[in-house]
Amino acid sequence: MGTTQLETVPEPKYWHLRTVLSEALDSEFSVGEILPNERDLAARFGVARATLRQALEQLELEGRLQRRRGVGTTVAPPRVGVAVGTDQHAWPGAPDDAWQPVDCTLAVPPAAVATALETGTDEPVHVVRRSRVSHGQPVAAELLYVPASAVPDLTAIDAPAGAARARAVLRELQHLELDGRDSAVELGSARADDAKELDRLPGAPVLVVTTRFLAAGRTAALSVATYRADTCRLTFGASGGVEIHHGPERQAS
Repeated sequence: MGTTQLETVPEPKYWHLRTVLSEALDSEFSVGEILPNERDLAARFGVARATLRQALEQLELEGRLQRRRGVGTTVAPPRVGVAVGTDQHAWPGAPDDAWQPVDCTLAVPPAAVATALETGTDEPVHVVRRSRVSHGQPVAAELLYVPASAVPDLTAIDAPAGAARARAVLRELQHLELDGRDSAVELGSARADDAKELDRLPGAPVLVVTTRFLAAGRTAALSVATYRADTCRLTFGASGGVEIHHGPERQAS
């Protein structure tokens, strides 16, 4: 494809450039291929680098591109399919749970989490860190906040530290009767810790799924799961569950 000048295009230049670049990705590049640098791309399409960055950021948000540390901007693979929250009556850590426990610490949660858990602002809670891998790549990281009152039988002997402690907290949750749960999904930016775990750059677009687990009329656990927006495609089924389907489709569900 030759150089494309965008001076006379009535729509925002970055949006038209996004369309032109998307067509180029389909016809000229393969999955994993590294794009030319910004200076060369801007010269090719006759736009300012600021306009080019807007278009690249839009394509990254749509899952067409991904930025990789030490590599650059590459063509993203098709989005990976994983299931999220399909069983409304199961605690985290159930036998068919795809998450893997990584660590568990006792720490004071953020103020918003403490409010949701109805704990004191200075009261430590169990913070379970879990990860999720699909098709050989990391797709999500989770922080599960569990107040000590929800797992009163947990002892240091049963759960000394790390992944063993995380599994013990999850095991104790299974003893509670789950009344139900509710979830919310929003677009966010990857924090430093999550970005490192998900092999993304800080500030990369992510989907944040917050789930509140209810037992005995109160919040017994709160999950904040961060999914790679370039990898995951969320759809809402008739059952009320949230699923992520595999496929290269870009249209809205």
